[in-house]
Amino acid sequence: MGSKKRPFYRMVVADERAPRDGRYIEELGYYDPLTKDLKLDNEKAQSWIGNGAQPTDTARALLKKSGAIN
Repeated sequence: MGSKKRPFYRMVVADERAPRDGRYIEELGYYDPLTKDLKLDNEKAQSWIGNGAQPTDTARALLKKSGAIN
């Protein structure tokens, strides 16, 4: 996603064995670091974390920022 000098990230749920840019299970939202725009489905995120999903450090920081986790 994004283009040259214009980053844009999707937050997704993926199996740990899947490649980074490979198949994912579900998309939770997106983050645009240039405009600081963060749109996440907090209910889906809480559901996945409740089922044992382990976010990366960066994903955890974004989830805290959106209010999905404490």
